[in-house]
Amino acid sequence: MNHSEIQKSTEERMKRSIAALSNGLAKIRTGRAHAGLLDHVTVEYYGSEVPVSQVANITVVDARTLSVQVWEKHMAEVVDRAIRESDLGLNPVLAGETLRIPLPPLTEERRQDLTRIVRAEGEEAKVAIRNLRREANDQSKRLLRDKAISEDDDRRFQDEIQRLTDKYVAEVDALVANKEEEVMTI
Repeated sequence: MNHSEIQKSTEERMKRSIAALSNGLAKIRTGRAHAGLLDHVTVEYYGSEVPVSQVANITVVDARTLSVQVWEKHMAEVVDRAIRESDLGLNPVLAGETLRIPLPPLTEERRQDLTRIVRAEGEEAKVAIRNLRREANDQSKRLLRDKAISEDDDRRFQDEIQRLTDKYVAEVDALVANKEEEVMTI
């Protein structure tokens, strides 16, 4: 493996860390309703676990209310139960084949808790990115030890990997700052 392959692989894995952070942050509830809020809630549908979005249409009624229109009448109660049992703390109101889900306003204490969770997720992503940097640098050191590259090449490569690391750590900081602002906005 040469430097360009190592760098390409490392950058791809750093991008995946950012994507994982984005997905994780999307699941954290803010005071506003959005259809992605129910993405990780699953229901049993003909023997397999599927996301609610595959058995119903999820729409945002207003800033504090979601509407879930199930496609098959018998699924309404199943979806209702799944949402109630999820970690979101929501209580849907069932009316025929439609569930209205009012989002309770977040208390200041809960907002502080969510901010801590957001920061912890960001820190995990940074640790993952730094671990990828360490792995890339270790691979470069191995090439140097095997005399496949010069010390100058190794130094240049480490500088390039550090630039990549700085870029993705800055992306993590930006995502965390945006999510914190979203959580704290009333």
